Amino acid sequence: MKAVRRLGGCALGTLLASAIVLTAYPANRLFAQGFPTRPPRPARLAPVRFPPFTETRLANGLDVIVIEHHEQPVLSVSLSFRAGDAYDPAGKNGLAELVAELLSKGTGTRTAEQIAATIEGVGGSLSASSNQDFLTVSVDALSDDAQLAFDLLGDVTLHSTFPASELDLARTRALSALALQLSEPASLADRFFAQELYGRHPYARHPTAESYKAVTRDDVVTFAAQRLRPAGSLVVVAGDVTAAQVQDLIAKTFGSWRGAAPGALPPGAVPSKTATDILLVHRPGSAQSNIIAGNTTILPTDPVYYAGRLVTQVLGGGADARLFLILREQKSWTYGAYAALRRYRGLGYWQATAEVRTEVTDSALAELLHQIDRIRTEVIPDSELAGAKGFLVGSFPLVIETPSQIAAQVANSRLLGLGDDYLRLYRERLSAVTALRARAAAQRLYRRRGLAIVVVGDATQVYDRLKTIAPVRVVDADGRRLTPADLAPQARPVALDPAQLVSRSDSSRVVVQGNPIGATVSAVRRTADSLVYTERSVLGGVFEQATTIAFDPADASVKSVVQVITQQGKKAETRLTYGDGRVKGHGAGPQPDGGVKEFDIDTAVAAGTYDASAVPVVAPALPLAPGQTFNLSFFSSDENTTKVLSFKVGAPEPVTVPAGTFQAYRVDVTGSRVPFVMYVTTTTPRRVVKTEFIGQPFVVELVK
Repeated sequence: MKAVRRLGGCALGTLLASAIVLTAYPANRLFAQGFPTRPPRPARLAPVRFPPFTETRLANGLDVIVIEHHEQPVLSVSLSFRAGDAYDPAGKNGLAELVAELLSKGTGTRTAEQIAATIEGVGGSLSASSNQDFLTVSVDALSDDAQLAFDLLGDVTLHSTFPASELDLARTRALSALALQLSEPASLADRFFAQELYGRHPYARHPTAESYKAVTRDDVVTFAAQRLRPAGSLVVVAGDVTAAQVQDLIAKTFGSWRGAAPGALPPGAVPSKTATDILLVHRPGSAQSNIIAGNTTILPTDPVYYAGRLVTQVLGGGADARLFLILREQKSWTYGAYAALRRYRGLGYWQATAEVRTEVTDSALAELLHQIDRIRTEVIPDSELAGAKGFLVGSFPLVIETPSQIAAQVANSRLLGLGDDYLRLYRERLSAVTALRARAAAQRLYRRRGLAIVVVGDATQVYDRLKTIAPVRVVDADGRRLTPADLAPQARPVALDPAQLVSRSDSSRVVVQGNPIGATVSAVRRTADSLVYTERSVLGGVFEQATTIAFDPADASVKSVVQVITQQGKKAETRLTYGDGRVKGHGAGPQPDGGVKEFDIDTAVAAGTYDASAVPVVAPALPLAPGQTFNLSFFSSDENTTKVLSFKVGAPEPVTVPAGTFQAYRVDVTGSRVPFVMYVTTTTPRRVVKTEFIGQPFVVELVK
C-alpha cells in the first residue's frame, strides 16, 4: 500500500501542477513568442547524488555492500560469485548457465512452483544468470518483504536440489535456443569472433549441442558446491532499508555459511595478432554478410578506458555516430553499423559491426576500416566530441535511478575492481577527455595492423573481392577449413539404396514458433512400371501444394513431375518430363504480387540430376554415414536452373517429434535458396522425421 500511495500522490500532484500552470499562462501567450531559433546552451554539469553506502566483510569472507535509497519502498539484492561461463570445465560449456537456471527449480523445502508462487505472490522477482566472469542471483521485492526476499535468496543459494527432471527441461530449452542462435548469422559471427580474439583462453568458449548434452546432474551439483562459496563473493543490497536491518538479515541467512571457491580461471593464453586478416564463414545462399572487426584491449582498471569509451561512441555508439551515418545514411548498405568497448575481469575487447547486403560486402568492410583509420589519425572535431560527451554524461543518471539499477552498477564496479570512486567520478572523468587524448586512446586500443575480422556470408559471392582487402581464410559453419574449390562443389551421381525405396506413408505437421499451422501427407507406392511419390501440403487454408513424381524403379531416376500450387485462390501448375539428357515441359509459379508466372522449359540436364521436389525421397536413400558429404544435381523448375545441393551427414542423435523419439542422422543441406536440416532415421526403411529451415521459423515434424 505504501507504493500505491506514493505513486498515486505523485501522479495527482503532477496533474494539479500542470493544470495550475496552464490556467495561469494561457495557450495563446505560450506560443505568441514563437519557437526559439537556436537551442539553449547546456546547463552546467550537476553532481551525481549517489546514495551513501556501507561496506562490511563477514567472518566467512562474504563482502556486503548496503546502499540506502529511500525514494521508493523497494529493495534489490544481488549475490555474485566468480563462477561464470569461463569457469566451465572443458567439454562442459554451458554448465554455469544451467546451474544458474536450476538454482530456482527446487530446494529441500520448496518446489520450483512454490518458489515462483512465493516471490510472485508479493509482486517480486527472483532470477539467476551467468556471464563470462560471474554467476549472479538476484531478488527484487517491496522493502516490507525484505525478510521473505532474503529467505528465498538463502534457500536457492544454499539448499538447491537441482532435480534431474528440471535439468532435462533446462537442457532442452538450451538446445532449442542454441539451434536458433546457430541459424542466425549474427550469433554465428559472435562465436567465431570470440575464438579469433581469445584462442584457447576460456573467454573463447561457447556452448555446443555436444557440451550441453555432456552435462550431468553430478556436474551441476559439483560446480555449485565448489564455486558458490561465500569467501570472495559479493552481496549488494540497495533500496528502502537500513544498514543495521540488512546486517541482521545477512547474518541470519548467511552467517553460518563457510567455504572458498577455487582460485583463478583455468589457464589459457590470449593470442596476439601481428597482422590483420579475414575469417570468412561460408553460409551458402546468405542474402547478407555479417561483419565484425576488432581486437583485445585492456584490463578493466586501465585509466585509458574513459577516452576509449568516448572515442568508441564517436565511431559507432549510435545513430548519430560515424559508422551509422556513413554506412547506412549515406551509402544505404545496412540497417545499422555500431562499435562497442567491452570489459571483462580479464582482458577486454572492442568491436565494430555491420550487417550488409552481399553485393556490397567488400565495399562496406573497406569503408569500415577507413573510418577506423580516420579516428586513429585525425583529431575529432570539437562539436563531435562535445556531442558524444553530452550523450554519455547526460545519460549516466538514467542507469542509477532504481534500486535494481544501483545494485547492478555497484556490483559491476566492485566485481571488476574499478574502485570506490568509479561511479562518483565517472562523468567528470569522461568530461575531462580531450580530443588529443581521444586520438591517443584510439591509436592504442584499435590495433589497425592486428585486427581480427570475421565475415559470415556466401563465400562464393564475396571471397574473391575480400581477398583484395586482406588475406582470407574460409571455414564452414562448423569451423572446418574450406578451399576455393570447396566453394563450388561438383555434382557426382550416387547410387541410391533400393532398400529405402519401399511403399510407405507419412503424416507430418508444419510448426511455426511452436504453433501448428498446417500438415503434409506423403506416400511412396509402386506401380507396374514406376515408383511414385506423392505429397500434399496445406498451410493455414491459404496455401496448398500437391506433387506427384514418377521414378524409374531400375535406377531411381526421375521420369515425370506434376505439381499444382494454389495460393490465395490462384492456381499454378507445373508439368515436366525427364529423358534423353533434357527436362521439358511447362512451369508456373505464384508471384509475390499475387499473379502467376508461366513459362516453357526445355533444358539440358546432366546424368544423375533429380527434380528439386524429390529431395524427401532422395535424401533417405543415400548411403548415409557420419562424416559423409554428397553433392547431387537438382533441377529447380521455378528458377529454370540446375543447382548442386550438398548433403553433409552428422552423427546419429535422438530426435523427439510427435511420432516418438528416433535415432536419426542430422543431414545439413546447402546450395538451395534456403539451407535446411533433415533428420533421417538410422533404421531401414529410413524416414525423414524432422526438417528445419535455417533462418526461418518453419519446422516440419513427423506425426505418424
